[in-house]
Amino acid sequence: MKISSNIQTVMERFHSLLDVQKNFDIVYHTMEIGGKQACLYFIDGFTKDDVLLKLMQTFSTIKDSDMPSNAHDFSKKYVAYGETGLETDEAAIAVQLLSGLSCLFIDGYFQCITIDCRTYPARGVAEPDKDKVLRGSRDGFVETLIFNTALIRRRIRDAAFTVEILQTGESSHTDIAVCYMKRRVDEDLLRRIKDRIRTLHVDALTMNQESLAECLFPHKWFNPFPKFRFSERPDTAAASILEGNIVILVDNSPACMILPSSVFDIIEEADDYYFPPVTGTYLRLSRMTVSLLTLLLTPIWLLLMQNPDWIPGWLTFIQLSDEIHVPLIWQLLILEFAIDGLRLAAVNTPSMLTTPLSVIAGIVLGEYSVKSGWFNSETMLYMAFVTVANYSQASYELGYALKFMRVILLLLTSLFNFWGFAAGLLFSVCAIVFNRTIAGKSYIYPLIPFSWNECKKRFLRGRLPHTQK
Repeated sequence: MKISSNIQTVMERFHSLLDVQKNFDIVYHTMEIGGKQACLYFIDGFTKDDVLLKLMQTFSTIKDSDMPSNAHDFSKKYVAYGETGLETDEAAIAVQLLSGLSCLFIDGYFQCITIDCRTYPARGVAEPDKDKVLRGSRDGFVETLIFNTALIRRRIRDAAFTVEILQTGESSHTDIAVCYMKRRVDEDLLRRIKDRIRTLHVDALTMNQESLAECLFPHKWFNPFPKFRFSERPDTAAASILEGNIVILVDNSPACMILPSSVFDIIEEADDYYFPPVTGTYLRLSRMTVSLLTLLLTPIWLLLMQNPDWIPGWLTFIQLSDEIHVPLIWQLLILEFAIDGLRLAAVNTPSMLTTPLSVIAGIVLGEYSVKSGWFNSETMLYMAFVTVANYSQASYELGYALKFMRVILLLLTSLFNFWGFAAGLLFSVCAIVFNRTIAGKSYIYPLIPFSWNECKKRFLRGRLPHTQK
């Protein structure tokens, strides 16, 4: 619906549409500009007051004879601000106003002048708690979209770097930024991603990126291995864009989505490239080995405990030293769930109490649970290793995927002994092998299809690309 050129009609319509009398933070200011009535709408808390003050001071000096005949000429001559626009559609104006833009209506003009002098409450771009590095940049994404795009743009000063803005959500009208490099990105995948975002029919992206991820890839939800790589580091996002990947930023979310992503992309971390090749290779191989151990350590130990005659002489020390009161499978399963309970409790514990309560929980669960006979000390040891090893890689999604596979392995091993272990291992391998990226390609490329050159790049950290002159 187009807006009217009559200022009274416009004010009545927007007062009703925005319910100005009840919404205290929606502010309107009437004034006279060059002998014409005008009204300025803005959201309190989203606007730079000093910018609006200077603009209104300029408007008050305009004479009747100097007033242009249309909004376009007025904005060019008197709205001395970098980000301005013209809009005629009533619904679009309402969305922009609620997004933080200031909207100026002048009697006799068929267009609204939008002024983007908004500012959002935001925290500092400090290093994220999860994606920390031993060496490298110490900045991280925040909840403000424009700050996040600026952090990437600062690292990629190339005209081929493109940031497209899209919106979705019938109620939220959430801003989504799609970032990529021209001539490097998969154009077909980029087109499909943008088409899916444009055609989404959702009321709101209540959970930000997770809501968007489930809309973009709605199939095979039962496979826990992640289809996307999430990162809160702008240097990681910039490197992925330069490699030809697509990075999606969602407003109000302090992380980016990187796609397409294979399991090797998800395992990679920034530390691999902030150290020399030998050190980076060691860190990468260590992370892969530890991740594999988190999946296999406790199931293999349970299998050996069920078949003690399979234990070689040099491994006899892994046998239980105390009497078993609770079956081993129940000990392991109880600890699996108890660890998650402690993790959730730590998240919801006030910061000042986190350390002392963690110490108390460790003493109670570690010391007294063994003495009481609930758990054997060996079970506590191996589960402690698995718990700590889960934090060797940054992806929460991959960590929980390995956890689910480990629990399945434990259950099958307990029920069917060796054949159960073999079936569980085959199931875990199939869950990874038959998974697909959002581009429809192999999840474990370059193993399937095999490429020796790409395998070397995935497992060994080579020299960074450079240009010789």
